[in-house]
Amino acid sequence: MSISSPGQHPGGGSGIGRAVCQRLSQEGASVAVIDLNIESAIQTLQSLSRDVPGQDHVALTADVSRSESVTALMEQIQSHFSAPPRVAVNSAGITRDEFLLRLSEESFDSVLNVNLKGPFLITQAVARSIAASEKNGGSIINIGSIVAKVGNLGQANYAASKAGVEGLTKTAAKELAKFGIRCNTVLPGFIATPMTDKVPQKVLDKFAGMIPLGRLGRPEDVADVCAFLASDESKYITGASIDVTGGLFL
Repeated sequence: MSISSPGQHPGGGSGIGRAVCQRLSQEGASVAVIDLNIESAIQTLQSLSRDVPGQDHVALTADVSRSESVTALMEQIQSHFSAPPRVAVNSAGITRDEFLLRLSEESFDSVLNVNLKGPFLITQAVARSIAASEKNGGSIINIGSIVAKVGNLGQANYAASKAGVEGLTKTAAKELAKFGIRCNTVLPGFIATPMTDKVPQKVLDKFAGMIPLGRLGRPEDVADVCAFLASDESKYITGASIDVTGGLFL
């Protein structure tokens, strides 16, 4: 059973989160789709594969930036599946862009609450549930960003939050290895999602021209890496950060 645990925008109901849910279901996982918007989560739920006998998907809502919401979420998951999640994909992400000299404290805090505190709360909750179960083993996959490595104009808060995700993941990998829990980070570059729909096409074309592979990424490109990290094919990989950028910033 896997849990895709996005935050407020985008969530399991769209973009990378939806693609990850779909890919994991294709691999035979039972998926809990989490989104602040339950209608979007249900739309994703309806698109999931059910080709493997016993697959059982569910759509739930939660605010991953609030500990009480995450606690309630884990209780719902445990109740529904009668087991802890063995795979968790944290794709929480919001932006509140502004140049550093004009960036408000509220905008800084809100981005870190979703983008960094959210993965912390989900990682902690999932790890606790696995550690308390009779069977060890699991894979926690956090969605970071290439911006964490290179920075970006107007995104001091976002870059800081995603850099924090990498630090969190590497530390969790060290601490949770004794429970057989692997923790890794995926760093997308420019990915075409609902978040990019508002960007003018000429700007998107300029971004594509900067990428050695000549195109923006697709959510499925990120989902493919998440599926690999969720599987036994990556059983000796933990604490790693994998760029999914088409060669950008090499």
